[in-house]
Amino acid sequence: MRVLEGLSPANVFRFFEDISEIPRGSGNEKGISDYLVDFAKKRGLQSYQDKVFNVIIYKPGTEGYEDSPPVIIQGHMDMVCEKNADTVHDFEKDPLKLVVEGDYVRASGTTLGADNGTAVSFALALLDSSDIPHPPLEVVLTVSEEVGLEGAAQIEADKLSAKRMINMDSGRAGVFTTSCAGGLRASIHFSIERTDIPNSFVLLRVMIRGLVGGHSGGDIHHERANANVLLGRVLYDLSRTHDMYLVEIDGGAKDNAIPREAFAVLAVDASQISAIEKDAASCGAVFKNEFRNTDPDMELVVEHISEGPASGQALTKKLLKNVAAAMILTPNGIQAMDTNIAGMVETSNNLGAVKMTGDEIVLTHAVRSSSVSRKKMIEMKICALAESLGATASSGNEYPAWEFSKESALRKTLVETYVDMYGSEPVVAGIHAGLECGVLGGKIPGLDMIAFGPDTPGVHTPDERMSISSMARVWEFLVEVMKRLK
Repeated sequence: MRVLEGLSPANVFRFFEDISEIPRGSGNEKGISDYLVDFAKKRGLQSYQDKVFNVIIYKPGTEGYEDSPPVIIQGHMDMVCEKNADTVHDFEKDPLKLVVEGDYVRASGTTLGADNGTAVSFALALLDSSDIPHPPLEVVLTVSEEVGLEGAAQIEADKLSAKRMINMDSGRAGVFTTSCAGGLRASIHFSIERTDIPNSFVLLRVMIRGLVGGHSGGDIHHERANANVLLGRVLYDLSRTHDMYLVEIDGGAKDNAIPREAFAVLAVDASQISAIEKDAASCGAVFKNEFRNTDPDMELVVEHISEGPASGQALTKKLLKNVAAAMILTPNGIQAMDTNIAGMVETSNNLGAVKMTGDEIVLTHAVRSSSVSRKKMIEMKICALAESLGATASSGNEYPAWEFSKESALRKTLVETYVDMYGSEPVVAGIHAGLECGVLGGKIPGLDMIAFGPDTPGVHTPDERMSISSMARVWEFLVEVMKRLK
């Protein structure tokens, strides 16, 4: 029994359920890419799959539209893979477990992949149709969007002829996106220095959990708590007054998701356990008060790993202090508001992941800005912070902003269509998140672009949901737009 059977539009939800069976985290897109190529082959449609597994599918214009200017329908096939701590799920091989609740579809304990499985589903339904008038279509579905728009950067522009593009990676129904921020990934690397754990020490685990999290671009203005920053605060505070060593640390999963959980394993003097628990509880109370409106379910938990003495090695006290300092000093959250657009975030940074390997601890950030110079300024701050703490810095996965165009025939057509269908003006706005429009616009001079999509709250978290009624409305609108783009 198919979970989404009976939902409308039937073909859109059928394809969404199909692709939900295919693991497609960033870097693991060959399966979904091959599925798309096979889809095209079965329908006699020309397709092109490049060396990184981006796919372009071509469909001629329908009767009366054969000579109309072509249009690109664009989205990405990869998804952010996040799950709750108690959820057993292997994103490399397990299908998503879809659940229908009222007007929403969600996944059980994991991200849903509506970002950007909705675009893939809409595009496949359009390609599969035989009764929808439309101009020639060039459907562009990219890989690795979520890790720096890497797939879009590899698109071969000579494979495309269209000068107008509809991106379907904007998760706010009734909103037409016309610009977005640029970004990059920046990391701080600490080389691990170890020392023996004293005989009288035991192990404790300090955890931050129960945070809301969210998209590091689209949700940054909500001022939600960042689990990595809070963990840094408690570690720095405790290390100032207690004898302790860091054994293990882990927080967040992706630089582009606001981290919901983080933990550290500490080796502490057994005689100081009660005092440490008391001070940690005080930190937790402070955090809950600070974020009582945004993260009401936040918890700071201290667990005893073993009652007996710890053995082996831990990180040096100096390294603990420096890592904790980096976690609290990093420029996290909103850094500047746009002075041209009221209420729009211009520049932000998100400490998305803290990971420990055999030889280093890496703090990874997602830097976003619609200002090239301020984006570089945040990168410079992260580099300076690393150098001041005896660490090194690296950066990459840079992508450009998409600047607003005053003149857009495509935008004019879509706005007029929306008003005719719904009797009200749509919202035309920019977003602080990154979209592939900036990259593709740089490859195709004169490309007229707009982005829209259904309501998909909670993206990049296990609370991600997809509105069923919104999907129907967006499909209805897309079909009408196709008719008018003659």
